[in-house]
Amino acid sequence: MPMNVPARSGALDLRPLSARSVVLSLLLGAHPPELPVRELVRLVEGFDVGGSTLRAALSRMVTAGDLRRTDGGYRLSDRLLDRQRRQDDAVHPRTRAWDGDWEMAVITATGRGPAERADLRTRLTALRLTELREGVWLRPANLTRALPGDLDQVVQYYTAHPARPSAELAESLWPLEDWSATARALLAHIAGEARPAGRLTAFAAVVRHLLADPVLPPALLPAGWPGAELRAAYTDYQRDLIGEVSARVRGT
Repeated sequence: MPMNVPARSGALDLRPLSARSVVLSLLLGAHPPELPVRELVRLVEGFDVGGSTLRAALSRMVTAGDLRRTDGGYRLSDRLLDRQRRQDDAVHPRTRAWDGDWEMAVITATGRGPAERADLRTRLTALRLTELREGVWLRPANLTRALPGDLDQVVQYYTAHPARPSAELAESLWPLEDWSATARALLAHIAGEARPAGRLTAFAAVVRHLLADPVLPPALLPAGWPGAELRAAYTDYQRDLIGEVSARVRGT
């Protein structure tokens, strides 16, 4: 199954950020993911979100289970802590030396409804597996990560040695040139974007794009792969942003 990248090579998916998206972007990048109300109000003003709009968004997010109230502030809910872990892994994936093996996940359960099938596809994609054919998912075995134990009820895991050359197989499974072109377009856009709201919007798109990076072994990537450069740009931005947040919190 192709990665979730724009259909047109180099196209950018720069969605305007709602008040909710601005709050989530700030908290997902914070460790711990919690901020005082006063600092949230001051921070979001820099991203073109007014105080009344923020308060309405916070109320809706608590009701929806996105946030929890704390003494004087807000914190990500447990559900969104899982999202933060996925985002952290996208920015700093844990890899190991690749010895040529591939992971293969074969779906063994039958009789599942459409919602269950869609959920399983989402979970396997989040593990950076891709679909070779119906019910068979694989990727190079170069990631260091635990596979969810509850998937054992519906999936069997194997070590595979495809007969097809690995570089050729990877090129057929992932639109690598498209991902690279979009990453470079994002880097160029970021370099020319000075507005705080515009930069936050661009880096939200960077995170979405990094979540779609297959994180393949270097030997299987096209020349000039910009994955590391895109991660470095996001890391620098997040360090500066969280540094500003921390300084303001300490100053209260």
